[in-house]
Formats: sequence, structure tokens, C-alpha cells
Amino acid sequence: MELSLSGQKVLVFGLAKSGVAAIRLLCAHGAQVTALDERDAAALGAVAGELQALGVTLVHGPVPPGLLESQRLIVVSPGVPLARPELRAAREAGVPIWGEIELAWRFLAKVPLFGITGTNGKSTTTALTGELFARGGGRTFVGGNLGRPFSEAALTPDGWDALVVELSSFQLEGIQGMRARGAALLNLTPDHIDRYESHAAYGQAKTRIFLNQAAGDFAVVNVDDPDVVALARQAKAPVYGFSVTGKPVGALALAGLAVAQQGGFRLDFLGEAYTLTNRALRGAHNAQNAMAATLLARLGGVPREAVQAGLEGYPGLPHRLESVRVLDGVEWVNDSKATNVDSVLVALRAFPGNLLLIAGGKGKGAPYQPMVDEGRGKVTAVLTIGQDAELLAAAYQGVAPVHACGTLDVAVRRARELARQGDTVLLSPACASYDQFKNFEDRGETFKRLVKAL
Repeated sequence: MELSLSGQKVLVFGLAKSGVAAIRLLCAHGAQVTALDERDAAALGAVAGELQALGVTLVHGPVPPGLLESQRLIVVSPGVPLARPELRAAREAGVPIWGEIELAWRFLAKVPLFGITGTNGKSTTTALTGELFARGGGRTFVGGNLGRPFSEAALTPDGWDALVVELSSFQLEGIQGMRARGAALLNLTPDHIDRYESHAAYGQAKTRIFLNQAAGDFAVVNVDDPDVVALARQAKAPVYGFSVTGKPVGALALAGLAVAQQGGFRLDFLGEAYTLTNRALRGAHNAQNAMAATLLARLGGVPREAVQAGLEGYPGLPHRLESVRVLDGVEWVNDSKATNVDSVLVALRAFPGNLLLIAGGKGKGAPYQPMVDEGRGKVTAVLTIGQDAELLAAAYQGVAPVHACGTLDVAVRRARELARQGDTVLLSPACASYDQFKNFEDRGETFKRLVKAL
């Protein structure tokens, strides 16, 4: 169902990137838009001026009584929990509440959507899948939780042959009708403990990617992950698995399997083998990402030759195990996108040892002990920054020397003093960036600038 928006009252709650993109889309369709954000106009900066120029009514601070109930539609940014009492009251009053993904999809329902979710690896898999589809010659939109808001695609709905969309659990909470032609669930580990009451609730949010699949659709899942296998039983479409072990866990009926092998992987159901020699896809975690992306692309109609070319030509993502420079025999690596402990585990496994680890920021409540254990014997020094510095120092006590640096610039200078030829300085924070930076990209760009200035 698509709303006729012209002249309708629509409220957008939350003015981060996706919220602003939703407003642009709504205004393009003639809606009477109210924008609600708890920050004041000064904090919003140039965004406030742009929205006012579009004729949007800006409301700041607490939600005024009756405002939400008076709307024809409410569009919620991912950072705004749907469980808020004001939203619950509006829902009970009969007002539809959608996420930005749902809004955009209503204008794009005729274009096949390939969605990727999971705790880790979403961005790499999304970017790689987009690369594979583009190599196949299609006009491919790549975005969602990665890079471009989905609403940008909806401004030119006839311009796409495929939509490759990274979907967070927060975004999936806000879908109603969105249908994924191909839906990938990569893994599931504890995350967003501050938003979900349990790991099971977090997992159920992820399974919404399968919600509206129908005949002709398919699911792609990590059959080495028992939590994923259990959740994948809710999928209504045929399920294709990928595995680095070749020994799927749990009982799950599979339509086909991708299995890692020396130098690459194979698709057993198609009798195809692929090589994986690209340095941007090194490590077991990237073999999983590559298999998931290949399954999405091949089942989505991309020719085999285009897939292999895409695997070879994929340039990698900024801020994810990104090699910044080698200085005096020391490699400096930007892994700012590692905003949780499990992402750091992946980074630690990609290196043989001699690591100086820069970590810290706004923690998410998960224990740091797993990364301490994984890095035992590999991490030779820990340089702490940000809000969770003391918690990290306590976790590493007696395991590796800890240097309390406070800020990233101090950590880079101290690492320069400590590092010796053959070492690797790894920024892999295990934390969100919001205590000291705008986002993980800002943190990563700052790190690269500091390192290049050495």
C-alpha cells in the first residue's frame, strides 16, 4: 500500500541523515511535513535552514501533547526507539508509524531489493554485493545503513535495476511491507544491549528481513552460526547457506551451500568455484562476506564472470582494516568501524601478532574479556581513549601494558614512540565514537590525518 502524500500531514521524528533524506522525499511528493528533534536549531546547524527553506515546520525539545496523534503518517529515524510512550500512544490512535526504509520502499517496490543484516560484516558485504551487481551491468543503488540513505534512491525510482541495502536491526523494526528479493543474515552476536531487553529480542529484530518474502525470493544465511541457523527457520523462502568449515551446525533444510576452500570457495549447487586473492578480502571473516555477496549476486542473476571480476576488483571499505601507511617498518591500520567487541575479534584474527591496540570510546555494555583473550600474546600494548578507558584498562590488567592516552592524538603520538619495525598499530576501538567524535567515519578520518602527519 502506498499513501497518497500530497497535502497530507506527515511527521518525521529524528533529524539524522536518514530523517533528513526522508523529509526531502516527502516534500518532493507534496506532503505537509513537521520535523521533530530534541536538539535545538543551533545544534542542527545548516540542516535547520534547509528544512525551513523546504517549508518544513521544525519542532524542538519534548514532544508536544497531541502532535503525533494529529498526523496522517509518522516516519521514525533508526535512532528513535519505537517503544517510546509517545509513539505507542500515536499507534493506538491509529497513526501508521514507519521507518525511513519502509517509506522509501513504497516508491521502489517494483525494483528487486537485496538486503543484508547481521551484527558484523554488513557494510563490507553490502559494498561487495553492490560491486558484483554493478559488474553485471545493472544500475545498482547501494546504501541504507551504509552511506546513502534509502530515500535517495526513491527520488529516482525508475533509475534502478537492483537495490542493495544494508539494514540494521533498528531499521528493520520500522518496516511493514518491505520485501527483500534476497535477504542475507550474516551472523548474530551481542550488540545494542542498551536498546534490547535480551539477545533473543535483538535476534527477532534481525529476522524481520525475512518478513514479507514470497515466491521467487530467497534467503542467504551463515550456517556456521547456531543463532543464525535457529533464526533462519523462520524464513519462508528457500534458504542458501555459506560456511567456512563445510560442516553446517544445526538442522536446516538448504537449497544450496557455498563452502570455503583453499584459495577461494565453491557453490556446490551450481558446480562453480571462485578464487579469492584480493587483499581487501583477506581473512576468514571476509571469506564469509564474499560467499554471502556471491550467493546474493548469482541468485539475483549476475553472470559468473562478472562475479569473479568483482571479487578481484573490490577496493575495500574505508575504516575497516584500512591500511593507512607503513612508516619505519610499522603498519598503521584504521579499523574505526569496529564499534563493538566482536568486530575487534575479527580484526585481531587478521594479524599474526606484534599489535599496539588503540581502543576506547562510548562503550555498549558488552564485556571486553573476549578481546583480551583473543589478543593474548598478540597485543603488546593497549592505548586507551574515551569514556570506557578505565574499563578497558581494568580488563587488560596483567595481560598487556596499558597506556592511558585520553584522546586519539595523544594515542597516536604514544604509539609512534612505542612501535618498532615489524609492529602494527591498530585503531580498533570496540566502542561507539559519540563521546569524542561525530561518528566512526570522523574518528577514522582523524586517525588517518594524524598518522599521515607523523
